[in-house]
Amino acid sequence: MSDQKPEDEAPKQAANGKDGTAAFRFFDNREKYLMFVNTCSEKEEVAAMIGRNMDFLEPTGPALRVFDAGVGDGTVLCHLLRDLHNRFPNVPALVVGKEISMEDVRITLEKLPDRFHEHPEMVVVLTNLYYSEAPWLKPNSPAAAQQLAWKTVALDGNSSHSFAQQIRQLRPFLADHWQVRKSTTTGNPLYAHPAVLVLYRRDRQFILDPVLPKPGGYDLGYDLVVASQPYRSRMPASFKVKNVIAPLSRALAPGGQLITIQSYGRDPGMDIIRAVWPQALPFKTGRKELIEAARQYLTEPGDAELSFYELTDAESLFQYHLHTLPNEIGTSIGTSTLLAAWNAAIYVAQIEDDRLAEAMAEKGYLDATQRVLAEHGGLWFVDETFIIRRNRPRLSFPDRPFAPNA
Repeated sequence: MSDQKPEDEAPKQAANGKDGTAAFRFFDNREKYLMFVNTCSEKEEVAAMIGRNMDFLEPTGPALRVFDAGVGDGTVLCHLLRDLHNRFPNVPALVVGKEISMEDVRITLEKLPDRFHEHPEMVVVLTNLYYSEAPWLKPNSPAAAQQLAWKTVALDGNSSHSFAQQIRQLRPFLADHWQVRKSTTTGNPLYAHPAVLVLYRRDRQFILDPVLPKPGGYDLGYDLVVASQPYRSRMPASFKVKNVIAPLSRALAPGGQLITIQSYGRDPGMDIIRAVWPQALPFKTGRKELIEAARQYLTEPGDAELSFYELTDAESLFQYHLHTLPNEIGTSIGTSTLLAAWNAAIYVAQIEDDRLAEAMAEKGYLDATQRVLAEHGGLWFVDETFIIRRNRPRLSFPDRPFAPNA
């Protein structure tokens, strides 16, 4: 673990809106986020990409260990848990998820009862700690460590219904301990109090006892770390590596793999953005630059075991789409579809609210959106992936163990 500032303490110049005030962060706007999640297929496609790169997994005990570096609404995580159960139906699993949003944690918890029913030998941990803290479930600051709220819940019964009822009773704990404060530097949300929530089935306690994290920290590495859109796209490569990629890479167990997914651009979504803001450059650091920055930064002794894969375009790039009816894109496109497409484009490009207010004061943004949808027969976006692995002793990975995307 490295002793560093919270990852949300971004450089001042990157935090300000056009008028010099703190800009509203795109990923804290619930309306934009929820509309994007429910009208686009990114979560499903991200889970599919991760699944295509999980054949390497070889659990060594006491459990298969997974870290989700940004749970969001839990959709990707639940897709992933179904995939892992299909591969390892009888292997105990420890799943740790980082998420600072109380609402997202609540939504994620609502999706977990079925997962506990299908895979009883599972421990799920949710935390609001920083990237430099969350994999180890231990705040870096002694003062924060003293304030850590740690709650372990043993779920009784053996049905999804009973699990759901017990999980619903955790909402007061979330309300008390998942609050945020605003960074004085960036305006970004930081945890007001560090918190860890541990869930498992009581009838599997004997099997899961070696897996259960205990207060004081967690020292084992992870077999799989997933980082989907874990940082603001306009941050410099050095910031992304220092505050996100490096700590997650150092959390890998021997043989473990970090899969990072970020927006790529060069798609119809960017055509909409450029029609309104011709000089917009939201995606400044691609996977090649980030891999090179990671190589230069990760120079501590244990980092020598890491291997870096930027992947070819065929291995790395994948599309996801705006959901539309088969005959919905034609000469006349409904306003609701145009608004959903516009929302998706500005969400992916992370356009700040002050710029949006100016653009939406006139009708041109909808005209641009309609032109792009009509030209392409729909709307899609492109994400890219890169991978960092920690080698096992006396084991080298093949140069290209990845299948091209479908």
